[in-house]
Amino acid sequence: MTQYWHVGIRCAIGLVFLVSSVGKVAGRNAFTAFTDSARRLGSLPASLAGPVAAAVVAAEFAVWILLVLPGTTAPVAGLLLAVVLLLGFAVAALRAIRRGVGTPCRCFGGSATPLGPRHVVRNVLLAAAAVTAVTAAPARLPAQPGALAMALFAGLLAGGLIVLLDDLVGLFAKTAGLR
Repeated sequence: MTQYWHVGIRCAIGLVFLVSSVGKVAGRNAFTAFTDSARRLGSLPASLAGPVAAAVVAAEFAVWILLVLPGTTAPVAGLLLAVVLLLGFAVAALRAIRRGVGTPCRCFGGSATPLGPRHVVRNVLLAAAAVTAVTAAPARLPAQPGALAMALFAGLLAGGLIVLLDDLVGLFAKTAGLR
């Protein structure tokens, strides 16, 4: 059964990093906004913000590309890279929160939601899930097509909900009158 967990987590994390990487380069304004956010988030000098932002986006592209490759080696490398990035993002967000920097979370491109504790928790939980998926990596994909399809669907659904987390929180906060 752990092989299905592995597949589901690969799909969830793959979708998260696909949307994240594409959202940051979907137009010049998106990358510029991400670069500015990265500069403020990490207290980077302007001269380093662009190269750091480009490296982050390249690493995010690498994660989802590695996760869709067949076999075990490349996907495990993708999961491990995801762990490093997610924990790095969590630490950067935590530092920004502690410094009182109201930097928007440009996690998926255009969001203007300021970084908050939920972003730290989200990234730590995703990193933990990726670690468990590494330990559950099968030698080959499971052979039961129905169960495999369910794992794929569950992973994509979870990834979609993670991507939409800020929007969902905002929607429910407005509905409940919390904003």
